[in-house]
Amino acid sequence: MVHKLQLEPVTASGSKFRSVISQLVACMAPNLLLLDLGMAISFSTIAVPGLLNAPEGLSLNEQQASWFGSLSYLTQPFGALLSGPIVDYFGRKKATFMVNIPRLVAWITMYYSWNLPMLFIANGLMGMSTGLMEAPINSYVGEITEPSIRGALCTVTQFFTAIGVMLMYFMGTVVDWRTAALISIATPIVSMLFILFVPETPVWLLSRGREKDALKSLCYLRGWTTSDNVREEFDQLSVYSKKLQRCVICCKTEEDETKDCEHNKMNCVRRFLLKFRYVIITKETLRPLTLMVLYFLFHSMSGLSPIRPNMVNVCGAFGMADDGKHIVFMIGILTFITSGLTIILIKLLGKRKVAISAMFGSALACMGLSIYAKQFLESTVFSYDTTTFPQERSYVPLVFFYCLAIFNGLGIPWVLLGEVFPFRSRAAAQGFAAAANYVIMFFGSKTFLNFETHFELAGAFALYAALAYAGTAYLYFFLPETEGKTLQEIEGYYSGKFRHFADDPVINLFKRFKKK
Repeated sequence: MVHKLQLEPVTASGSKFRSVISQLVACMAPNLLLLDLGMAISFSTIAVPGLLNAPEGLSLNEQQASWFGSLSYLTQPFGALLSGPIVDYFGRKKATFMVNIPRLVAWITMYYSWNLPMLFIANGLMGMSTGLMEAPINSYVGEITEPSIRGALCTVTQFFTAIGVMLMYFMGTVVDWRTAALISIATPIVSMLFILFVPETPVWLLSRGREKDALKSLCYLRGWTTSDNVREEFDQLSVYSKKLQRCVICCKTEEDETKDCEHNKMNCVRRFLLKFRYVIITKETLRPLTLMVLYFLFHSMSGLSPIRPNMVNVCGAFGMADDGKHIVFMIGILTFITSGLTIILIKLLGKRKVAISAMFGSALACMGLSIYAKQFLESTVFSYDTTTFPQERSYVPLVFFYCLAIFNGLGIPWVLLGEVFPFRSRAAAQGFAAAANYVIMFFGSKTFLNFETHFELAGAFALYAALAYAGTAYLYFFLPETEGKTLQEIEGYYSGKFRHFADDPVINLFKRFKKK
């Protein structure tokens, strides 16, 4: 059952700026989580060069380096699947605080890793804590923001991930990996302090019957205003929340619901299975879930994520005209810049055009790298063996590589993740989609060694280009425009009649021509 609501707040004259600022301040806590997340996912990039065949201390061979670079992706799904229930039970704010604790332990363990088992345990815990962050971040930001600025603020959160990546790549140029882990301990500590000063989401508080707290939270989020200025939005949220509090089984089976419906008295396992059927196995959940899993597949396998752990050596294998660590740091800067640019592009073009253009650009960049490798690199070049790197340097692969970083940074799967799911299944579906993404990223990073071994760099990047082209076609036909839409309108889109194609002028013209 879908209830379409217009949730744009009625604010006092001149308070729109205050409303935006208050929401931006509230987003700082999850933003710091994403800052830490960016540092974590890029940590292996600066650690692998120092650990691969190291002459002293901890040392990894090729297979161990491949496992180290991908292990965190393997454990992230477990955290992502747990994050949904944690968010639903404890609330968005408490969950955001709690997920910092395992990350803090992971950084400390990484710093004190003096043997391989401890190093791998630390990396596995790093991955699990990253997975735990997904649902709290996406649920919180999606639920506290107004439809008119949700896209921009969700992109700002992605901007902080880029800052984290850039900071870690910068540390890789000035300190060793162990010192970088020590410095990173500060991030979860600061994040926990910020969380103490932000409110819980109004819709979650209303779902728990805490109306006074919800009203107070909404006043904070709409510019520290008075209750009179948010009364209309609050009343609409209250109506929506009361419908959500109804027994979902009664709603779906069209039974008359009473306060003490029979479903509350049935066996807990059977009731869980029925709720799973009527909340998760529904078109308004499964349709956007399919979209997100496939978008993550094409985005993650479009060239940059699979090579991330061994990126420094890949730069050397291509013979790029700069030091590998400097190139990686420049990649961090470009990711930072494109994240800010995405905010502007989404407001100007909408999410649909940005996502499709970014995927197509990634395909072209990967194809350029594949063609260059085929034409100019010897068959003996192997990114895990520095002795095979070409002596001649070129700017051509460097340009293609920078283009790949730019277009990859313009991708917006995480922005969409925060808004395409209905409230009842939002946290669980976000956790499942994030878990699927991490499985894909594990597969991508773990198989890069195999792809390069069997097909060389040219073949590996040709495969990534093919997947990016397929992703471009999929997004063109199936990605709807969500910019400026309320969460209820997006839910209504997916709960309505099944739509084979997105609402696109070219597609609509073709459909009209076909009807004639």
